[in-house]
Amino acid sequence: MFRVLLAAPARLVTVSCATACGVVAALAFCSLPTLAGEPKVIPIWPGAAPGSENWNYEEGIASVGANGAPRVVNVTRPTLTVFLPDAAAATGTGVVICPGGGFRWLAFDMEGTDLARYLNSIGVAAFVLKYRVARTGDSGAQDAATVAERVRAARPMAAADGLQAIRVTRARAAEWGVKPDRIGIIGFSAGGFVAVSAALHHDAESRPNFAAPIYAVTPEDVAPPADAPPLFLVHADDDRSVAPLEHSIRLYQAWKRAGVPAELHIYGKGGHGFGMRKAGLPSDTWYERFRDWLGQQGLLAAAR
Repeated sequence: MFRVLLAAPARLVTVSCATACGVVAALAFCSLPTLAGEPKVIPIWPGAAPGSENWNYEEGIASVGANGAPRVVNVTRPTLTVFLPDAAAATGTGVVICPGGGFRWLAFDMEGTDLARYLNSIGVAAFVLKYRVARTGDSGAQDAATVAERVRAARPMAAADGLQAIRVTRARAAEWGVKPDRIGIIGFSAGGFVAVSAALHHDAESRPNFAAPIYAVTPEDVAPPADAPPLFLVHADDDRSVAPLEHSIRLYQAWKRAGVPAELHIYGKGGHGFGMRKAGLPSDTWYERFRDWLGQQGLLAAAR
């Protein structure tokens, strides 16, 4: 069983704050309490997200790709959608989930809410992050140079949203039945970039206790910090969009050279963007291996 806090109007609080830590304090103090049966989406920044205050286009849903799958587009106000497991099964572990989409849209279901429901089934709280992406759907989106520039501008915004999502989750951990030292982040493709960025560049409040980049786009800087978290990585050998050798394997090697625990699964077939989709391929069961890994880390035993 799971309880889900889904889309409902969230109360935005405008505050003046010089640091991200102050932002978290404002959110924790001002936001309404999350109660069982009260569907809600949590804003991660009070007011406009810093650095993109002039992004005023409207968020929406678009059909993307050959299968016409719905995707969230034009995100300018980042949020967390909170999925909590049944209290009797809760482990105290929480995971921020970052869907992929090339920094142009978010595969919010297959790489977000579907995984959140699975994590709830094993007692893990899940927080699906809707991070900022490049503008689409206008005339500029038809120009390759404009699209490239928009994606370039969106990347640091998305990474900042990932860090802020961890801060907010940690600040409200007691409210959501999560232990502050059992908060991780998982991301797919572009969302994997967000997860890796959090593992590489964080402060004490935004450090993930573990990270799981799934067929992730890897930043150029992959020097693990002294407090780098353990990694769980997944890729398909036939991924033609994000080559495993240049991304997951390189990341795994950097972690191992630094003496930080890492586990890497490369499936013979799966392509790119498989998420929670069942396709009769070896990659179909990757999330079961993630469950096994969480168990080996002691994260599926109820925290005392």
